[in-house]
Amino acid sequence: MRILELTTYSAGICGVFARVKEEAVLLSKAGHTVKIFSTNFVKAEDRRATQKEKIDKITIHRFPAVKLGGESFAFWRFKDKAIEFKPDIIIAHAYRHTHTTQALSIAKTMKIPVILVTHAPFGRSATRQPIAKLSVWLYDKIIAPRTLNKFSSIIAITRWEMPYLKKLGVSGKKINYIPNGIPPQFFRQKASKEEHKILFLGRLSPIKSLETVINTLPLIKDKEIIFEIVGPVEKSYTAYLKNIIYKKNMSSRVIFSNSITKIPEKIRKIDSAELFILPSITEGMPQSLIEALSRSKIVLASNNVGNSSLIKDNYNGFIFEVKNEKDCAEKIDYILGLGEKEKSRIKKQALSSAREFEWTRIISKIIRLYERKLI
Repeated sequence: MRILELTTYSAGICGVFARVKEEAVLLSKAGHTVKIFSTNFVKAEDRRATQKEKIDKITIHRFPAVKLGGESFAFWRFKDKAIEFKPDIIIAHAYRHTHTTQALSIAKTMKIPVILVTHAPFGRSATRQPIAKLSVWLYDKIIAPRTLNKFSSIIAITRWEMPYLKKLGVSGKKINYIPNGIPPQFFRQKASKEEHKILFLGRLSPIKSLETVINTLPLIKDKEIIFEIVGPVEKSYTAYLKNIIYKKNMSSRVIFSNSITKIPEKIRKIDSAELFILPSITEGMPQSLIEALSRSKIVLASNNVGNSSLIKDNYNGFIFEVKNEKDCAEKIDYILGLGEKEKSRIKKQALSSAREFEWTRIISKIIRLYERKLI
């Protein structure tokens, strides 16, 4: 197959591109010809990426774009290059983006199938500004009913998205559940030494609500445990967090570390934590959470829909109420007080629940779906 993958970002740390890249690499290794088209924006940075890049046998083409609002909503033209490539199938990533509707037009012209991968954009009104909320409402009311059923298939990366898609008028027969995956190395690398600390690994942005954990530190019984924050920063939000740390006199207990891109280093960092925490206001499918589960870590996550779809409280991890510092503190106290037998039980279930996300399993589902659409 000749496969064209479309995504807004292909540079910088981006959850959507992590899926696109891993999928493309595995499809290429399976003998398929894959190209990735994206804007030339770098996620969370004020610079532009190179026009062309090679990853193994995959070529990434980047196009000039105009931002239309928010962080990721942009317009870019790629039709001529797409037709020149002559793909057998187009995979358009991220619902409510302009390249997905362009993909429909190109696929119609070329008489080829086009698949939409949603990337769980639903249920996020709490973190959107009024204009963004209006844009989302208009898209769902006007554009979605006219376009969604034109896709050959729609891939939901979480099960909780399915009711949203059906409410938008998508036929249940079109929806396929294929989640994001974890590279096999997460299950194979030898475990590293654990330290007495709580770890957050991800992008530092207001949606992650890291202030909840910082405000929790003075409330927990253990006055020695460290909170390490690892990931790319948003400067204004990081300054806000550091101001809270200063006022709470927590400078000795909160560490900021640089982002990690290499898998072996990321695994060692996850292994180093006694407790992994994800306090986000909202999540789609939290990649860092399933990575922590794959390393048999005890995880504590806020009860947004994305986290709650992966974590069953006191079974494969623990849940606390979003932005509730008292609840978070009580859960941390409980976890740190667990005996080794209970910890072992939770860790075993964590690893077991992560198995379904191993990329070697997921890529076979993807290939089967793509091949069916070509028949």
